[in-house]
Amino acid sequence: MYPPPRKDFIALTLSDPHSRDAYNNGKHRRRSCWRKWKQLSRLQRSLILFLLILLLVVGLLFYPSMSEQWRGKPSPLRANPMRAHADTRLPFVPSPVNGLIDISTDVHSAFSSVSSRNVSRLEAVCDAFRHAWKGYKDYAWGHDELKPISKSYSEWFGLGLTLVDSLDTMWILGLKEEFAEAKSWVENELSFDKNVDVNLFETTIRVLGGLLSTYHLSGEPVFLEKAKDLGSRLMPAFKTPSKIPYSDVNIGKGTAHPPRWTSDSTVAEVTSIQLEFRELSHLTQDPQYQDVVNEVSKLVHQLPGKHDGLVPMFINTNSGQFSHKGVFTLGARADSYYEYLLKQWIQGGKTEDHLLEDYLQAIEGVKKHLVRQTGPSRLTIVGELSHYRFSAKMDHLVCFLPGTLALGVHNGLPGDHMDLAVQLMETCYQMYKQMETGLSPEIAHFSLQGGAGQDVVVKPADGHNLLRPETVESLFYMYRFTKNAKYRDWGWDILQSFNKYTKVPNGGYTSISNVRDPANPGPRDKMESFFLGETLKYLYLLFSDDMELLSPDKYVFNTEAHPLPIWPSPPK
Repeated sequence: MYPPPRKDFIALTLSDPHSRDAYNNGKHRRRSCWRKWKQLSRLQRSLILFLLILLLVVGLLFYPSMSEQWRGKPSPLRANPMRAHADTRLPFVPSPVNGLIDISTDVHSAFSSVSSRNVSRLEAVCDAFRHAWKGYKDYAWGHDELKPISKSYSEWFGLGLTLVDSLDTMWILGLKEEFAEAKSWVENELSFDKNVDVNLFETTIRVLGGLLSTYHLSGEPVFLEKAKDLGSRLMPAFKTPSKIPYSDVNIGKGTAHPPRWTSDSTVAEVTSIQLEFRELSHLTQDPQYQDVVNEVSKLVHQLPGKHDGLVPMFINTNSGQFSHKGVFTLGARADSYYEYLLKQWIQGGKTEDHLLEDYLQAIEGVKKHLVRQTGPSRLTIVGELSHYRFSAKMDHLVCFLPGTLALGVHNGLPGDHMDLAVQLMETCYQMYKQMETGLSPEIAHFSLQGGAGQDVVVKPADGHNLLRPETVESLFYMYRFTKNAKYRDWGWDILQSFNKYTKVPNGGYTSISNVRDPANPGPRDKMESFFLGETLKYLYLLFSDDMELLSPDKYVFNTEAHPLPIWPSPPK
């Protein structure tokens, strides 16, 4: 049935369009309009032109938001994934670049509020993750780490480290299919009932932390059940004369011991398990986990042997005292001690004053004893102190510090901490930029002498790159708190260098031996689990325009980049 005729039209009878004398309505209309325009006064024409320009400008300004209203749907990247349940669990938020949305045909309608540059950068991170995951799935499924060159795997603890470490990254990136198959493996294959010695620290930050964060993000009970099982099996490590835990624990036998060559544990290992054990108690309402790690923090707080808040690298599990005194660093064996002072204070609602006191004293000690400037470019570095002798040596691990300082300032700590953070962030980027591959060495030495030349000096044994996350971790915090786009650009430079020099064609990424030789960087045939668990996660968060995505006001990241909720402050 035809619709009724409309009444709001004008009927025209046109002659043969092919006739030479045919009436050309468009041409006639143009002549008529031009004649009327010329008849207007100069003032009238000026007013009309002004109004047209004003309408055009207003239209351009309001088009994106109006178009979103017309479509009746928000941009996926602007949707708030933190609109969570009361227990802080997140709904699954599809990534805009995981194939769930066809960005090739509807980029503007899906992402009108996000710059095309950041969409492409998010795509690149997801592509990198898929490529790394492909290698792991094809050649190392269920094992600890991928060896991408030989297309095989290496085993450390036999706990599927890469898979568990990557769970929350897959959730955050919206890789729904990959997450589902990994969850199935955890549910059906992951067992802690095995006769194997594991490192307390590494297992806590990677496996326990990964299970807890994924439980919070997904709400899937299997992850909490596995976390409780693992947590209870790690408890024998704390049965020592001093209550300072042993470094190794057999999760099948329920026994623990120090390394075979010493009775010491490193300070970083025993003071960087607190966030995870405290959260396990918070979820299970079983105080034993929080009690044992809080006891460690209180013991270290009271120990003699600190140097203006700086701690030695080792602590004896029998005596409970610092050992090998006189060496102070923010690099390996001590780094995350400082990080966890601040983050425990934040996690607990800023109520534990001894943690804040230790953190503030430590930062003052850093500024007093470890901060120097290079000669050529006046870069600010954090070196090491060995029996009162300064060494201009800086591990890549130290590059966690700019982000931690910025996080402290965001939580009300002294503003001059941010000044140091900005300076150190520049140095950490220069550790990449001044290398021929664009990738940082594991350890950098710096020239403190004036004159021309490079600031960064790399010794032959220190030139490897392990795909570490610390610099991009700090870039994430610095961008979130300053909104300075240069930090995103620096992160993009680093990702491109990873793709150019560490990407393996058949799947996976590899650590390399020589960051100074782009022609032969020397693949080391190992993809650390933290590349997927930390490096790519922080790059994705850096490039995301959604400032509420894992907001530092709601989550605190453990030292393996696993987000855990900040507890509400107790009523005063």
